[in-house]
Amino acid sequence: MTESKSGQQPSGTVAPEPEVGTPATAAKKRAKKKPAVRKKKDATKKAAAGGGARGGAGRVKYPKHSILDCVRIPQAIIDQNAGEACTDREGAGYAKIGWTGEIGVEISSAIKYGLLERPSAGHIKPTELTRKIVRPQDPKDKLTALRQAVMNAPVVSEVYTKYRSENLPDSEFLINTLVDSFKVPHEQVDDFIKVFTKTLDEAELLEKLNNGKFRVADVSSPGDTSTQAGAEQIRKLSKGLTLSAEDTCFVVMPFAEPIGGYYDDIYKPAIEKAKLKASRADADIYGTGKIIDQIWNGITSARVLLAELTNRNANVLYELGLAHALHKPVVLVCSKASEEDVPFDLRHVRVVYYDKDDPFWGTKLIEKVAEKVLSVMQDPKDAILFPERK
Repeated sequence: MTESKSGQQPSGTVAPEPEVGTPATAAKKRAKKKPAVRKKKDATKKAAAGGGARGGAGRVKYPKHSILDCVRIPQAIIDQNAGEACTDREGAGYAKIGWTGEIGVEISSAIKYGLLERPSAGHIKPTELTRKIVRPQDPKDKLTALRQAVMNAPVVSEVYTKYRSENLPDSEFLINTLVDSFKVPHEQVDDFIKVFTKTLDEAELLEKLNNGKFRVADVSSPGDTSTQAGAEQIRKLSKGLTLSAEDTCFVVMPFAEPIGGYYDDIYKPAIEKAKLKASRADADIYGTGKIIDQIWNGITSARVLLAELTNRNANVLYELGLAHALHKPVVLVCSKASEEDVPFDLRHVRVVYYDKDDPFWGTKLIEKVAEKVLSVMQDPKDAILFPERK
């Protein structure tokens, strides 16, 4: 800017206020300005690399797009560049989109899903997972790849693993869990939920129920005893948990077959996987003398309880009522085919559902119950219907 001959500033400008202070103060101000310029340049470089663009992509672990919302650049590189490595800007050019910081965020999301990789600094290349999504060679390729992308994504995969085989909780409880357990910033929770639900819907992992709720599907294919996701979740939930040899999980369930047989085949192994001792009332308890004493002792001494709600057995509901009145944490389990057996006033509580049409339902249920028991011991209030008043 130049001054006019009169010494006044040109019209339309505001004369700066004179600096007040010592030369040292002025030097400090000049020193502060330089890093600001460097920071701006660094931010620009990060945006170009897809790691720190506008919108905070560099500050969050999870993708900020759903899978299909960030597949266009990997697909364009396959279509226009034979899938060879290129720079981020070249990738955007192949997709015929202008470069902005938001495109850097999109590339970052694609990397988190495993759709893109970085063979070298500043370069991206589509993965085999992308090829299975955009150029499937088998009817199952695309769906399998989409589900693998879900499991690749940080935080998204962890939230999916927590809720698989369950209904998503009501908004208030889901938000609290995301903020407290998964460290999603509160101001970004709504955006995360949109990305999470859209991603699961794209991978056909979200089922909308007649009551307006959503159930998260469990489509893992376990080995003989466990799934990879389940084993990892159990290890994570076991950390820092203090147990004694006397800690028990009291099982409340019908005795008649076939459900009665689940105790030895499923619930006892699940509870033991969680490092607790399984117990239940004797099968002939309801024909003996002091029935209530055995039930009462089992409930009051248990660290956590498990209730099998399928068929809405009257004795089960009675014992469940006692547990709730005593402020005991209870893991609720029910067959997917018998969802209406869950009492109306318990449907807002998290319930583990199992699908007997799934050939792996037994193994999955063992893992899920073990995870749930561990989770409840880490945070009992999640499974206590009536918290004790202080």
